[in-house]
Amino acid sequence: MCKHILNAQVSIRAPCCKKWFDCSQCHAENANHELKKTNEMVFMCKKCRKAFRKDMTDAYEEADEYCPHCDNHYVVEAKTPVAALGVEGEDARIDNRMIKDDRINNNNSQSVFADNDIDARLG
Repeated sequence: MCKHILNAQVSIRAPCCKKWFDCSQCHAENANHELKKTNEMVFMCKKCRKAFRKDMTDAYEEADEYCPHCDNHYVVEAKTPVAALGVEGEDARIDNRMIKDDRINNNNSQSVFADNDIDARLG
């Protein structure tokens, strides 16, 4: 699983070390040598798990963007991970019931057992 491109549809075989990588950045992180350039690339489709070759010297056409075995469209716009900050729960500024401390006694409420005006209640 590639951490650089989230929607990688194929793995690429590096021509220098003959190992499979999802992107060139994965090769740079895991190998101790530079990626060798080549005109013929070998891909492995992640949908059907079959390998195929593409010649990159000719004009790259729209038909070359699909796996020849399962017609999986492997040339898609890459989605890279983006860091985001989020808050779990509701916004405390809007609904402050979640930060209300129930241990604090509010004296605004009337109780039957309140000591003030007890004589007026008993009659």
